[in-house]
Order: sequence, then structure tokens, then C-alpha cells
Amino acid sequence: MTTAHEAAPQVAARVRNLTKSYGSGDARVVALDDVSVDLEAGRFTAVMGPSGSGKSTLMHCCAALDRGDSGSVVIGEQDLTTLKDAALTRLRREEVGFVFQSFNLVPTLTARENILLPLSIAGRKPDPGWFDVVIDTVDLRPRLTHKPNELSGGQQQRVAVARALISRPRIVFADEPTGNLDSRSGAEVLSLLRAAVDDHGQTVVMVTHDPLAAAYCDRVLFLADGRVVHDLERPDREQVLSVMADLAAAPPQVG
Repeated sequence: MTTAHEAAPQVAARVRNLTKSYGSGDARVVALDDVSVDLEAGRFTAVMGPSGSGKSTLMHCCAALDRGDSGSVVIGEQDLTTLKDAALTRLRREEVGFVFQSFNLVPTLTARENILLPLSIAGRKPDPGWFDVVIDTVDLRPRLTHKPNELSGGQQQRVAVARALISRPRIVFADEPTGNLDSRSGAEVLSLLRAAVDDHGQTVVMVTHDPLAAAYCDRVLFLADGRVVHDLERPDREQVLSVMADLAAAPPQVG
């Protein structure tokens, strides 16, 4: 309960009664089943669950990359379910950052050009001060003129993180951002995301299967069969492993 001396946490994204299915008839698969959750601003949240639990579908709906069948997703004050395509495109460009597992860098552009690409597409000039902050946060200054094939996997993912941060989005989504990295590079990327939250007030939501990655977060949401089944605050690796083991041992829900 919030006391008189505590402000209620701000919410970056609000999901209410979100349902999403694929296919029809006997082939229908319910990916999200009446999901309601608040993603708080200024926090690092992980979304975990077994394969097919709905975690990536939830992220894609929240990031305006997919639409639910029913329910709502609100980012800031904008209800994504009421927006037309042009407004959704603008919201993805201005309010949302996305870090992909496969980096998704443009091979013909330099690191600097890849980082600034969202602003270039929007016809906006970068804030020089914020650009310097982002570059120093991801420690890429000596590599700005290099193209992706001249960078290591970890450096490419740092470019992707910088690209997600450069427009100062309301919320950054990261889909298995360490999945293609070795343990050292993965730890560096997780530390960058942690620093973005702690030092710059960014909101980060990450899908991951890695308990060690989840331990970097403030909160872990666990999905199973399209539903939120557990919510863990200030997790450590052992707690995450314990919940994942319980989910793996539970029989699947039907219906």
C-alpha cells in the first residue's frame, strides 16, 4: 500500500485484459489469455516463461508490433488499440525503443549512422549532449566510424542499445538481447541496460530465458499458458531458477 509519504509509481505501459490468439478451430492457439499488468516507469522488468508461454507476444503487443484480439495496451496516455497505422508508426518511432536479439543493424551504415537512424527517419536532429551521454554509456566512441562487420557481436549489440536510447523513448523493449552473445559480452549489455535505468531513469522491459540475466532486473514477470502466473520483486538467480523449475513441473492448462 502506498503511504502518504510515498508517491504512487508511474506506469510506462498498462495492459488490461489482453487476449491474443493465432489460427482457428482445432488449430487455434491462445498466446495471451486475459493478461493485465502494469509496467512501471524507471524500472528494469524481465518477462520469463517456458517456450510458448506468450512472453514474446506480450512484448510485441506492448511495443505496437502486433495487435491483440481484445483488451487494451496503453503507453503513456495513448491506447494502442484505438490508433490508426500512421499513429502507431509515429508512436513506435517516438515513444518506443527496441533491442533485437539479432542486432538488426544496417550493414552499409557506420555505427554512428545506425545509432542516429531513428532520428534521421523522423527528420530530427540529435541532441549533442544526450548523444554524448549515450555514446559514453555504451562506450563506443572509438568505434563510431566502423560498420557492423567491423564490430564484435557485443559491440554490435551496444550499437543497438544506443540506437534504442537515442530518441529518449518512454520505454525500451529488449527481446533476448544477450541470446547471440558470449557470457562476457552479454554481461556488458545487461550492465548497460541496468545503467540506463539507474543513471538515466529509462524504463526497460526484457524478454529472457536466462536466470542470470533476470537477476539484473528489479522485477520478473513469469508467464505460462498465456497468463501471468508469478511476479517476483528484486530477484536473485536462485529465486528465478526455483520459479522456472516449478513452472516446468506444472501440468499444462487446457482451455
